[in-house]
Amino acid sequence: MDSSMTRDLYRDITDFAHSTPSWFQHLAEVWTELGLLLFGVLYVVAWWRARTGSTRSIALAVLAPLATAVGYVVSESLKSVVDEERPCRTVTEAAVSLSACPPTGDWSFPSNHSAIAGAAALALALAWPRIGWLTVPTALLMAFSRVFVGVHYPHDVVAGLVLGALVAAGCVLALRRPAEALLGTMRTSRTGVVVWFAGPGRT
Repeated sequence: MDSSMTRDLYRDITDFAHSTPSWFQHLAEVWTELGLLLFGVLYVVAWWRARTGSTRSIALAVLAPLATAVGYVVSESLKSVVDEERPCRTVTEAAVSLSACPPTGDWSFPSNHSAIAGAAALALALAWPRIGWLTVPTALLMAFSRVFVGVHYPHDVVAGLVLGALVAAGCVLALRRPAEALLGTMRTSRTGVVVWFAGPGRT
């Protein structure tokens, strides 16, 4: 991967990061993890509200975290093939990264956090369209924060977002009908916990 294409932009962003207040820098450092926590909460809420809806609704809600996990696996697999070194190690003229630079072997392209964010944002938006106003900005901010704190090039996070969203879309498209069939059957079960999970909604 030719990192020179966004090297200058990376340097500009990290320089800007060092000009911001310390509280803002700390917020950027923890934002990625907070964003993941927010997505986790939204998975549960999306599933709970879909339980009283159609089998299509509950299927999309149940597939959201699965599609995100697949997005992460694909991103991690690609990362092990590309082997791009982290910018906090190679862009020596840039400001010191706000976060500790990951060790060699924890490669940079694509950004796993961004792939997870892109996959989660899209999968949740498919399951709960009205929540897109929250999931999309959250994903974008999570991706930007990875450059801001100095551990990824801009092209790493853009690739991660796109890859995660595409993988999630493909996963949902491929599994929606089988998931609908399975959850429809689960809703006719006499086992309480199965019906509780699938919900009492319309079949």
